[in-house]
Amino acid sequence: MNENSTTDVVVVGGGAAGLSAAVALGRARRSVVVLDAGEPRNAPAAGVHNYLTRDGLDPRELQRLGAEEVRRFGGRVLRATATGARREDGGFSVDSTAGTLRARRLVVATGLVDDLPDVPGLRERWGRDVLHCPYCHGFEVADQPIGILATSALSGHQAWLFRQWSVDVTYFSHTAPALGAERREELLARGVRIVDGEVREVVTQDDALVGVRLADGTLVERRALVVGAPVRVHSPVLDALGLAKEAVVLNGVEVGERYPSGPGGATTVPGVHLAGNVTDPQAQVVTAAGAGLVVGAAVNTDLIATETAAAVAAARAR
Repeated sequence: MNENSTTDVVVVGGGAAGLSAAVALGRARRSVVVLDAGEPRNAPAAGVHNYLTRDGLDPRELQRLGAEEVRRFGGRVLRATATGARREDGGFSVDSTAGTLRARRLVVATGLVDDLPDVPGLRERWGRDVLHCPYCHGFEVADQPIGILATSALSGHQAWLFRQWSVDVTYFSHTAPALGAERREELLARGVRIVDGEVREVVTQDDALVGVRLADGTLVERRALVVGAPVRVHSPVLDALGLAKEAVVLNGVEVGERYPSGPGGATTVPGVHLAGNVTDPQAQVVTAAGAGLVVGAAVNTDLIATETAAAVAAARAR
């Protein structure tokens, strides 16, 4: 890699948000390099859902097709992990496992990590029959026995939602605070079974979830388990540039963290924009891709403004 060259934009993160931003920038005739660590959050899932014309597509196939589009419009996609960044000569230097890149602007779209509960057998089923979002996976488990592993005050809301997809929903109180009286009444009225006590194991058979085992040894048969795991974000690039994280609060409950951003993904660090789950934990694949387009356009507009100001100053100096 030529360390003396400067690209218009380095995009850190090769998921839907990052690739979409890179396509928009390539189509705007900007030079762009995407750094893709190759560790997508949705890799365990069988398919992407609620993505118009792409429902059910393997997540890695969507990434492959997205990378092809980036290259079609002149961009580069490198399998590399960004390890840090710093301001330099009006732009940025980004350190990565593929070397150092210099860029005029940065887009960070590194996604997030789900902080799964420490229950034996659960992590291995994540994204398959251990789920979190009814709009991502509800249709695929419709009419099946569904369990809700309660870990926070929002778990009752998950049970309330998933009842739309199945009449057989069991709420396992596990480690969550006690249900409020109103929510408990609602769930019972809709036929949701409430089981108190901790879940000690997620039980599988023939590579499929068959139930959960309670602390007293009882096996409750289920075919899908819903978990509202807190979400965490970590970016060596953003940390090095001084962008602080903030808590994500839903219905008064802290459910994780994000790096904050404003319109067009702009941050308090000039020249750095964010797209996708790194700043919006609730974004699904299609909305993350849409955010990438918005961010790509915002970065291009910012570059045009900088170039125009430089052109005016040069013209006045003549």
